[in-house]
Amino acid sequence: MRILTFIVLSLVLFSGCKKDSSNTPGKVSLVAPAKNSECTPVQSDGDNSSIVRFNWNAADHTEVYELQVTNLNTGTVQYRNTSSTVETLSLTKGTPFSWVVVSENSETTASVSSDSWLFYNPGSEITHVPFPAELSFPVQGSTAFRDVNNEISLKWVGKDLDNDIESYGIYLSNENPPTTLLKTTDAGVSELIVEVAADEVYFWKVVTTDEEGNVSTSTVSEFKTR
Repeated sequence: MRILTFIVLSLVLFSGCKKDSSNTPGKVSLVAPAKNSECTPVQSDGDNSSIVRFNWNAADHTEVYELQVTNLNTGTVQYRNTSSTVETLSLTKGTPFSWVVVSENSETTASVSSDSWLFYNPGSEITHVPFPAELSFPVQGSTAFRDVNNEISLKWVGKDLDNDIESYGIYLSNENPPTTLLKTTDAGVSELIVEVAADEVYFWKVVTTDEEGNVSTSTVSEFKTR
């Protein structure tokens, strides 16, 4: 009986000494640069770049924040690790960017990403290039199920600071990158129903054009069909 009691007490003490596995980092709330906006740089950094300040709200159970800023024209990502909720980066002028903040701590290998916000770092341009369209459906790498007509819906979201998007060009093919232009739609259309074959892998992208002739191209997304 004494041995059994000792074992039970040992288990209780051991479990009480373990780290709290529930301390997964919290999700950051982004503050600035504001979503879908033109940012206000801190200062110029030469002819082609300017210093942009990022800040966000603190997240629970977080020791380190990883700031990730993506140049939407080139796909280049800049990373910064900090324990603060403020960070600055030198960014190319006249360029659209996206940014996220990833929360991390030493008690777990799990990390949590914030939402992704788009912004524009101003330059000397009079008009803004549209943000690359966000491909929302089918989700990247997912399986799309055809309807009774062997069709699926392609959906996207377009944004432009000047609110002068003129058209979207939708490309879809079995090649990466896709080279077949399915259709060009006007600015009020953000969905296209297309016929696809079963058990195929498709790649698609959207090219956005505004009234000034500025053009942006989305990332390429991939999906399988059933």
